[in-house]
Amino acid sequence: MTIPLPRTEPRPDGPDALHAERHRAVASRDARFDGQFVTAVHSTGIYCRPSCPARTPRAEGVTFYRTSAAAHLAGFRACKRCLPEATPGSPEWDLREDVAGRAVRLVLDGVVEREGVPGLAARVGYSERQLNRILTEELGAGPKALSRAHRAQTARTLLTSSDLPVADVAFASGFTSVRQFNDTVREVFALTPSELRARRTDGPASADDGWLHVHLPARPPFDLQGLLDWHALHALPGLEHVERDASGRVTAYGRLVTLPGGPARFTASAPAVDGAGRGARRTGVALRVRLTTLSDLPTLVARVRALFDLDADPEAVDAVLAADPVLAPAVERVPGIRLPGAVDAHEVVVRTLIGQQVSVVAARTAQTRLVAALGEPVEPGLAEDGLLFPTAATIASRGHEVLRGPAARVDTILRVAAALVDGSLVVDAGQSLAELRTGLLAVKGIGPWTADYVALRVRHHPDVFLHSDLAVRNGAQELGLPGDARELSLRSERVAPWRSYLTMHCWRPIVDRASAAAETAAATHQQQEERR
Repeated sequence: MTIPLPRTEPRPDGPDALHAERHRAVASRDARFDGQFVTAVHSTGIYCRPSCPARTPRAEGVTFYRTSAAAHLAGFRACKRCLPEATPGSPEWDLREDVAGRAVRLVLDGVVEREGVPGLAARVGYSERQLNRILTEELGAGPKALSRAHRAQTARTLLTSSDLPVADVAFASGFTSVRQFNDTVREVFALTPSELRARRTDGPASADDGWLHVHLPARPPFDLQGLLDWHALHALPGLEHVERDASGRVTAYGRLVTLPGGPARFTASAPAVDGAGRGARRTGVALRVRLTTLSDLPTLVARVRALFDLDADPEAVDAVLAADPVLAPAVERVPGIRLPGAVDAHEVVVRTLIGQQVSVVAARTAQTRLVAALGEPVEPGLAEDGLLFPTAATIASRGHEVLRGPAARVDTILRVAAALVDGSLVVDAGQSLAELRTGLLAVKGIGPWTADYVALRVRHHPDVFLHSDLAVRNGAQELGLPGDARELSLRSERVAPWRSYLTMHCWRPIVDRASAAAETAAATHQQQEERR
């Protein structure tokens, strides 16, 4: 399955028609296509993002590549003016169910750096030779080249949005040596790392506060506040933290997470005003990070991008949803709504099982009890009194000491944790939607709602509709949609392949009311503290 590109009229089939369409996008400098393909200009030997402000090249003088890695292999270097590596990623990888899509998601998570190409091939169930052939045919580059391009993109981000020493940038980007890092940056960008850093226009990005600061771009419109509110309502003390302003509004969300090199902590918020002082904010997320191992940064960035749905194409989504007259007011009220992803797949599975058929408040209480009893403490320098979410192995062996509720539910949680440990149940972003759902539904005690919710969060799939969810049905009725599960499911087919975003719109009225109550309580508490 391939993602439909944003457009206003039907596209004829065929490579020539696709080439013409992409050239029209370049001629109009349509930023919606940034990150979905690059334009390689034969006369200059450079490749650009579609919205590059340079003069539009002739159609016969360009080649369009699906990935920057393919442009690198063809001998092109990145444009110094538009910096195509600074764009959000393609939303295609969340939707594609084929081998190429699965492999790209794993490459972005750092599997090639940790396990090599053999590990990546084993994850998707193909030989190295077959995988290299498939990726080269589909994307113009094999797994090594894709991984190298991803490292270069991370390096550019760190060089232009952080004050991390250049040598540290090399290892934080996933390179194994400074020399390899220098050679790659010069080859891709035709600049040395120091020259690339000197070209940034926003000035120093980091304060001397012990955090690594990184800007993660997103396509506008971007409903960041909605995601901050959503995560705040589900946040667990010790594991997650929330920052609020004087009115009680959520301004930042952060948490601890276990990465391959050890525990890490991040805080996400809206970007500050731009460096030119014009008062405009860059679209995306301002990320503050503390890591045990610098080489874990690309993996963390990929997971935070999924957590905040930063690679989505909001205009394409909103256009389809707003075409339904009943949904148009909701889209107008909340443009650019996004999906809450996941930074730890196993954690999402366990928290979902604990939260089945209970309120959000009750689920948080039970989940907080689990973290407090079985969570592993982290160093105070990372987070004071911080606790990691317990591993599947810990829950399988000691969960019976802490978990409460119906015996059948507790047994299911213990059974699932044990299956995650022994590998009989696999849950990760590299799976297809069908594989993920089939594996979950095969476990006694897991039903369709649980499988679909996990798919929405872990697989971050854009076309999952939770029609049996009571809150979704109640929210749908508030929007003017049918409240009956079957009728609602049939109605949702009108907005495929973006039904996950319909799920979020249906949840939104409930989230808004809960967030307003939390804001009021937080503001009242702050006022009481000030009086003391």
